[in-house]
Amino acid sequence: MKTIILCGGIGYRLKEETEFKPKPMVLIGNKPILWHIMKIYSHYGFNDFIIALGYKGEYIKDYFLNQKYFQHDFTLSTKSGYTKIHKSNINGVTENFKITFVDTGLSTLPGERILRVKDYIPKGEDFMLTYGDGVSNVDINKLIAFHKRQKTIGTITGVYPRSKYGLVRADTRGKITAFVEKPVLDDWVNGGFMIFKRNFFDYIRPGEYEHEALKRLVAKKQLSLHIHNGYWHCMDTYSDVDDLNKMWVQDPKWKVW
Repeated sequence: MKTIILCGGIGYRLKEETEFKPKPMVLIGNKPILWHIMKIYSHYGFNDFIIALGYKGEYIKDYFLNQKYFQHDFTLSTKSGYTKIHKSNINGVTENFKITFVDTGLSTLPGERILRVKDYIPKGEDFMLTYGDGVSNVDINKLIAFHKRQKTIGTITGVYPRSKYGLVRADTRGKITAFVEKPVLDDWVNGGFMIFKRNFFDYIRPGEYEHEALKRLVAKKQLSLHIHNGYWHCMDTYSDVDDLNKMWVQDPKWKVW
């Protein structure tokens, strides 16, 4: 089963990083967050990816095309162009990814980006879909099993978001009883990690966000919610980048591999 990763947005709220590179290439540890996302899927045996490119898509292509040079020692003869890779670098493990790079346009909205990769999804096959900025310890096999039981066109993963702000609690007399630092909220949000039957493409229109197509599925009672009570984190701001880098050192809960 193929996995589409939406990597075309500009990432305005993360301009400190995205002025020079696309959001999915922001580093967590010494690897792009896109790599972390792909490792989650790869852990469950899903190594076939379609990357929907847009803003600075060449940066993503260049990274994977030259990955072997980043990971290993090598010798280059500048006159002939001959290159010899030395695979003695113990930290340089080459990933087993199959990646189809698709230019879906610079300012294309996410819904249409999905539509533009339609030809790369075989007829009759389901496909997975996620965003290029969120990590989780979601069990992909359980997600797929749930989707098959539901028999709906689509399934999205529901997660509990964490508040961006510390909250204040008070009693009925207006006396503060506690400060709660960035608590987990009670409502679910779409955490990405979605799966669809191929006829989902029939519900997408050019020039739309993907949410419009999801609403059409809801109207047909063809969208299911797979609840994930575990870890999830979306990288929206530089504070999120900082948090994820600290977690990578201390306790990377999304590192299922």
